[in-house]
Amino acid sequence: MGVPCRDRTRAPRGRHRGCEPEYADVVKLIIQIPCLNEEATLPATIADLPRSLPGIDRVELLVVDDGSSDRTVEVARECGVDHVVRLTNNKGLAAGFQAGLDACLKLGADVVVNTDADNQYRGADVAKLVAPIVAGAADMVVGDRRVAEIDHFSGSKKGLQRLGSWVVRRLSGTAVTDATSGFRAYNREAALQLLVVDNFTYTLESLIQAGKMLVAVDEVEVGTNPKTRESRLFASTGGYVRRNAPAILRIYARYEPLRAFATAGAVVLLLALCAWLPFLLDWILNGDSTGHVQSLILGAVLFIAAIQLFALGVIGDLLAGQRVMTQRVFERVRRVELALGVEPSHYEPGAQPAGRESAE
Repeated sequence: MGVPCRDRTRAPRGRHRGCEPEYADVVKLIIQIPCLNEEATLPATIADLPRSLPGIDRVELLVVDDGSSDRTVEVARECGVDHVVRLTNNKGLAAGFQAGLDACLKLGADVVVNTDADNQYRGADVAKLVAPIVAGAADMVVGDRRVAEIDHFSGSKKGLQRLGSWVVRRLSGTAVTDATSGFRAYNREAALQLLVVDNFTYTLESLIQAGKMLVAVDEVEVGTNPKTRESRLFASTGGYVRRNAPAILRIYARYEPLRAFATAGAVVLLLALCAWLPFLLDWILNGDSTGHVQSLILGAVLFIAAIQLFALGVIGDLLAGQRVMTQRVFERVRRVELALGVEPSHYEPGAQPAGRESAE
């Protein structure tokens, strides 16, 4: 009899040399929790998460420690998490999310759920998130918090959330109501394709990327728990706007450069025509081509800027094709690492509660 496969997931038969047949159809869910100094809220978050779900054979927990200076890792182990990814310093939420996703794939996850460490989301709703994936109806599922009904969100924040989600829906071609929700699930195929490069947010980029890659995206309504602390991402509503608005524009320009720069070029070209208008009217109506020199110079400068923007759009479109090829190479590398059983970076095993079988 062969040696059991290291991750015991639903890998194609024969992919791992020596896999036991009885492990070939096991479906594994890993719930990842990015953390930064969350020793106070992490126990409640972990206690609220389910350890068994319909259609899932194994549920494991993974904590991503983003350079915490408190006892986050020790508390995570005391609470019985299965895996720990420990980054050497604070790299930001997007980097922590990506590190956790890479680790989940290498640990053999069929489904990955991301949740926050502040116990914002109701753990029981993990079942709602994974149900469309288990049923084969979606590749990625986002939890809709019903922002309008959250009492501790201010009116301005609710309005900005709705506006931001509307913009992301237009840019991504998806129908997700709560674009900034971090409570979401991915099947293995969607996770293999996902590559977050933004250094601040992963929620917006992953949605736009999913829309461009034609990933089947769904959403389900989820509940939220009472607020445990203030947000560490945004000190104020103004800070939210200053960080998210440029992020949306930057991400869209990355995935639709020709359209983005062509639109900007068209606007600048229109301004150039407006600047030339006094000169043209005087020339056509009065035959005087000597006046309005300032308007003529301004229009010329704007016209040159418009041409440059159109050229940047063409160059960006060529680079976008290169980005797609790079992303496909990265996806293939992930598949090879999964087949070879490559260990995750910065990985440390978590606690193994009594009676729980080791994954090694």
